[in-house]
Amino acid sequence: MTSEHTKKLAKQTAMRIVYQTLSSLLFVMPLNPDLASFLELVQAGDSQPMHLQTPAAARASYDEATPMLDAPGAASVATQDLSLPCADGHQVGARLYSPPSTDSLPCLLFFHGGGFCIGGLDSHDALCRDLAERTPCKVLAVDYRLAPEHKFPAAYNDARDAWQWLCRHAASHGIDAGRLAVGGDSAGGTLATTLCIALKNAGQRQPALQVLLYPCTSSQQNSPSHERHGQGYLLEAETLQWMFAHYLNHPHDRNDWRFAPLAAQDVSGLASAHIVLAEYDPLLDEGVAYGAKLHDAGVPVTQKIYTGMVHDFARLGNIVDDADTLRDDLAHILSGAFAGVTAND
Repeated sequence: MTSEHTKKLAKQTAMRIVYQTLSSLLFVMPLNPDLASFLELVQAGDSQPMHLQTPAAARASYDEATPMLDAPGAASVATQDLSLPCADGHQVGARLYSPPSTDSLPCLLFFHGGGFCIGGLDSHDALCRDLAERTPCKVLAVDYRLAPEHKFPAAYNDARDAWQWLCRHAASHGIDAGRLAVGGDSAGGTLATTLCIALKNAGQRQPALQVLLYPCTSSQQNSPSHERHGQGYLLEAETLQWMFAHYLNHPHDRNDWRFAPLAAQDVSGLASAHIVLAEYDPLLDEGVAYGAKLHDAGVPVTQKIYTGMVHDFARLGNIVDDADTLRDDLAHILSGAFAGVTAND
């Protein structure tokens, strides 16, 4: 073994230790006081827990809460609702966000969160509007099929089809096809990164960046952060399992990388990743672990843990200022990634 190889292994081991111990060292900040007050109201309310609702009722509750939780996004951004034809003959809804510009713009392909069961174009409208306006770029949000009506891997298939559609039709929608990124929150982050894995496996080009907001990455939810924050921090352990039970066909689906990207054998050659995590999120540890996996495979990774925050805080603009800070941070990172593609052409 050469000295250079030894040094490389030592560096990878050191960085893995840093990634894997980061979450256990982090807990020095209290829960954000505005979030704490909000969570107290949630706990004191008489609404039925999501895992005891039907999927249809859970979707309605989630969408109805959005205007209370999040401020409206940038009004200057125009929208166009689209229908994307997919490989198996079905149609997937989408919404294209366009900031004021006469130039061809880069585009973020965005997948909303909701555990593959809830969420949609309206629940993430403000986030997409603000990212489009602040970057600036176009954002194509995908209304992929939801479970239990559409089981695994329907959402993953829709993500792949949406990417192919975007690559083919970018120019006709004022999009620079050479500057595309993918992103999403929670289950949407899963779809974004598994799309990158699929493109690598097919020998196709990678996006300029993958933006992963507290992604679901693990086949099992048994890490210390799941034990610490499985109750009382907005995303409940029982709700998460309710979502996955609706989405998956069989228990062995959990070990499929299209559901759990930590299970992927090879993640080398993927697009550079920016991973956003929340300190009081059950998904924290698996997000840290996925960042370590990407780094070990040679993928450039930046990672930020927002202290005092909970899962889904990107959509809590009426509750915490950090939601707005995050949007500024993401716009800065996206604009840098898009500029880097231009510089390298």
